[in-house]
Formats: sequence, C-alpha cells, structure tokens
Amino acid sequence: MLLSIGDLSIYSLIVNTLYRYPFLFTIMTFLIGWSFMPLVIRIARERGFVVRPNKRTVHNGDIPNIGGLDIFISYLLFFILFAFNNVQNAHYVVTGLIIIMLVGFMDDLIVFKPKTKLVGELLAGVMLIVFADVRISNLYGLFGIEFIPLWASYILSFIVLVGIINALNLIDGVDGLASGLGMLYSLCFAIYFYAVGDNLMSVLAFALIGALAVFFIYNVFGGRHKIFMGDCGSLFLGYMMTWFVFEMFDLNMSENVKPIWHISAVPAVCFTIMFVPLFDTMRVMMTRLKQGKSPFSADRNHIHHLLLRCGFKHKRVTAILLVVSLLFILLAWFGANWRNEWLFLAAFFLGTTLTLSLWKYVDFKVAKCGDPFLKKEEQDTKELLKDNKN
Repeated sequence: MLLSIGDLSIYSLIVNTLYRYPFLFTIMTFLIGWSFMPLVIRIARERGFVVRPNKRTVHNGDIPNIGGLDIFISYLLFFILFAFNNVQNAHYVVTGLIIIMLVGFMDDLIVFKPKTKLVGELLAGVMLIVFADVRISNLYGLFGIEFIPLWASYILSFIVLVGIINALNLIDGVDGLASGLGMLYSLCFAIYFYAVGDNLMSVLAFALIGALAVFFIYNVFGGRHKIFMGDCGSLFLGYMMTWFVFEMFDLNMSENVKPIWHISAVPAVCFTIMFVPLFDTMRVMMTRLKQGKSPFSADRNHIHHLLLRCGFKHKRVTAILLVVSLLFILLAWFGANWRNEWLFLAAFFLGTTLTLSLWKYVDFKVAKCGDPFLKKEEQDTKELLKDNKN
C-alpha cells in the first residue's frame, strides 16, 4: 500500500525528530535486534550453524556462530528505513555491506582460504571506495604529505580497509571483546560526528551501538542462549569502522568544523583510537614471519590469548582490553593536534611497553601455575581417549 501525503508528513516529522537526537537510534536498533535474536539462534541450531571446540578455541560445547547476522539485520532495517535517502550513493554502500556480510557468513560455514576471503573484502571495498567514493584523499601532513593523487588514494584506502577489517576479525577471540570494542569505537565516532554537526554520521554510529549491544548481552550473559559473532559479524563491524574512519578524514578537510573540534593529526588519531586490534594484528603477523610461518597461520599469540594464559576469565579479559582501549582513545584526544609522527610514536611506545610488561607477567604466571592452554589440551586428550575406549 502506498503512503498518503499525510503519512509521509508524519514519517518525515518522526525522522527529523529522531535526527535531532541521534542517540535514540541506539534504542531503535537494540529493539530490532532483540526481537530477531531468538529467531537467529533457533535457525543456527536447526541448521547446524555452530562452532565446536577445537585447538584454536577456548570454549566448551557447540555454540551458534552467526550472531553477526542479527547485527546485520537490525542495522540494515534501520538503514533502509531511516538513512538510505540521506546517505550519498547509499545503494553502493548497502551493496558493500551485503557483500561483506555474505563473505563472512560463507567463511563461517565452509572456511575460506585467506586469498578467497581477501577477494571478497576487496569486492566489498570497491563498492565503498570506488563507487560510493568514500576514501582517504589527504594525509594531513604525515611525512610532509597533504593531498594525494587518485591512484594513491585508492591503494591506501584499500590497504586501510583490509587492515581494519582483519584486525577486528582477529581480535574476536573472547566473549564480548569485538562487540565491546565496536561499541566503544562507535560511541567515540558518534560523539565526534555530533559535535562537528554531522548528524547523519552520528546517527549511523549510534545505531551500530544498539545493534552490537544485543549481541554483547547474549554473547557475554546469554548462558544456554549464548551465541558467537562469527566472521559475518566481525567483517561487517570492520567495514563499518572503516567507513567511520574515512568520514573522519573527509570531515576535517571542511572549513565548517569549528577550531575546537578540528583534528590536524587525523591519520594518527584514527590509528590510536583503534590501536589495540591494529597493533595486536601487526605484532602477531611480524612474530609469525620471524618464526618462518605464514602471517595468516593460526596460533594463540593474540593479546586476549596472553591474558587468558595469565589466568583471567573471558569477562575480565574483555574488561581489561576495553579499559586499555579507552586509555588510547584519551591519548588520541590529547594528541589530536600534535604532529602525526609524534602521536604515532607515543602510541607505539605505550603499546610496546604494555605488551612487554604483559609478556613478563605471562612468563611469571606460567612458571608458577602452568600454561592453562596446555592443561586444556591434556584434558581434551584424556577425554578423547576415554571416549575411544568406551
């Protein structure tokens, strides 16, 4: 049924009211996600969309692993109803969101090779970077470079997109971590966008918080209704964070941004905000290369694995890394108008110091109490032998 002129007027009034208070969209996507989550969990169990314990995981029992589907559904419904007509080249953006979700969903089911997964990420990136024309075009004085040519803009934008997507994908290793970081980063971007007067981007960021909050509750406190995000969620989250980063780059080229909110070190600020997953990914890949392994090989060397080896439980690990992330966000705020190089240096110095301190504590705890991962593997082996005998 077509909407009447009166209906359209009411709809416009509602939308305009909501846009004046962007945080209301957090409630909206939360309610949508909360309504759909039981259905997603039921479908996952009926269709066998679950992850079983293995040498790479730290959970027990078969857990549904398509929680990202609920995040995607709630966000897509919001986007179509309240943002599609306001976002430039929205059809390309939506196409990119669908592609990245499907790549993650298929990877959850059949496990893609890294190259296949990368092709899917790049295809989604084409929609955002090339067709929607959302990309990095200015380095804000980093290494003395300001505006960059189109070809360099495309190359750099794709590198950043792939880096952020995979960093958030790899950090998704304990309950609530990826979604918690996603909510924290989204809140940071939402507040900034609202402060500079970009209500549309603020609405998009606030809406993502609500979609992630539903998953966070089920993932951390769900009990027998527990669900994992899966790659369909983590890749989607990385895609959204990339979009927010590109928009922050673009916003600070505008003369309309008030001096108090203007950021002169945008590249370093964006990196520092998301320092924990980005730095951890670089550290782990460099370690693998140093050991003669593929940078894409699986191991238990990520930051959350190190904290687990210290004896911390999932919730404590998530809480610690959220607090550390908040520390880096504060550093980004205070260093927003430093030289890019100085802020990068400060972030790396702090990150390296914290990591070396953690490694010393890991060695101390393992020497004192043993390695919990080895204990778990020994227990799993005993249970397997017992089952074989029976």
